[in-house]
Amino acid sequence: MIGGGLAGSEAAWQIAQAGLPVVLHEMRPVRKTDAHQTEGLAELVCSNSFRSDDSEQNAVGLIHHELRQLGSLIMSCADAHQVPAGSALAVDRDGFSNAVTTALQNHPNVTISREEVAGLPPSDWEKVIIATGPLTSPALSAAILEKSGEDALAFFDAIAPIVHFESVDLSKAWFQSRYDKVGPGGTGKDYLNCPLDKVQYEAFIDALLEGETADFKEWEENTPYFDGCLPIEVMAARGRETLRHGPMKPMGLTNAHNPEVKAYAVVQLRQDNALGTLYNMVGFQTKLKYGAQADIFRMIPGLENAQFARLGGLHRNTFLNSPKVLDGTLRLKADPRLRFAGQITGCEGYVESASVGCLAGLFAVFEARGQEIVPPPATTAMGALLGHITGGHITRDEGAGKPGSFQPMNVNFGLFPEVDAPNKDENGKRLKGKDKTRAKKLAMTNRAKTDFTGWQAKLGLVKQAAE
Repeated sequence: MIGGGLAGSEAAWQIAQAGLPVVLHEMRPVRKTDAHQTEGLAELVCSNSFRSDDSEQNAVGLIHHELRQLGSLIMSCADAHQVPAGSALAVDRDGFSNAVTTALQNHPNVTISREEVAGLPPSDWEKVIIATGPLTSPALSAAILEKSGEDALAFFDAIAPIVHFESVDLSKAWFQSRYDKVGPGGTGKDYLNCPLDKVQYEAFIDALLEGETADFKEWEENTPYFDGCLPIEVMAARGRETLRHGPMKPMGLTNAHNPEVKAYAVVQLRQDNALGTLYNMVGFQTKLKYGAQADIFRMIPGLENAQFARLGGLHRNTFLNSPKVLDGTLRLKADPRLRFAGQITGCEGYVESASVGCLAGLFAVFEARGQEIVPPPATTAMGALLGHITGGHITRDEGAGKPGSFQPMNVNFGLFPEVDAPNKDENGKRLKGKDKTRAKKLAMTNRAKTDFTGWQAKLGLVKQAAE
């Protein structure tokens, strides 16, 4: 197992839990990366949120459910170290990483090797899973690409700043979750909210657009951004109102200090550690230079004296053209002893990465035992995500004559097959609008849970999950 991030840790856990020995190679701290700060396994380098935990109305929450059904190490550690975050599942990042590291260090079937695997793994390594993520070392990345015969694609992932709670002015900021929604471990008052009026918002936008950004390295030139993680200043450049309809939207929030006045825009901060001493600025990933960040973000009411535990940053994310180079069980077609997992395959997001690691680990177990490898149904969240990675969903610009390109994606209902959903409520009234959408999502998640349970039973995974 090469790589000790979320995917690698989950894959190693699944293999070890099945009774097979696994060696987990992690190059930190022998070789550091541009984004990691510790040597812990499964370190969270961006947000501390695992996003929605709603398994009935959200595809991300559904993948949480499926991982839990498989005895996921990542989910059990996340659940044990959650912090309040409205309807989302967020974690104390240090507590979470420490828990994953300890569990794997203490497992009798796991050996952790702190070294870099430079280039392709030795030929006598018969079964290998590569889960080196977006920061794959240059030597290994080059070797993989040469072996696969395909060019990698890359995009930028940006990191949001983290603020010391004690430096936030609570005479201006207030606690409230959007629409007072209560989530796992939450109270309905899980976010710090900083309001801006129109004049303050316009001045903030001007500062963002004028702020000095970090220079690109030569190898970063012409690298596109992933739309799910755009820097705040890039969003602002797309239109002055973009942020008001994105991370700074004021809907569902009432200023506790001035309830009669509706904020023009709101900046939200989410608890980042169990002690509640750190809060991250939601959606405020950025490539602004450090000095510009501090000056601009202190324009936000409530953050005038903000002290930053970490300022925003930027790193490049590299992934394979997976539909062309990987088979349906995540093996490299050019060298089937190599299986891939996590973000390097073209999934995006913590739980998505962990779920692909989980599948890679299970597939490796089936293969080692001589069992048939049966992927989860396409109607499940994990099956739908696997279908995106190995089956294509290749976008094409036919009009411009450009070849199709594979792009990273979070799990979402658009990857699922269509479902027959009720069009009337229990009283026979025709469903419309949001009610119709909710009914369709519920039909999808109910079908997914049934099909996932059937898949587990067929492969004998139910008992393992219960243990």
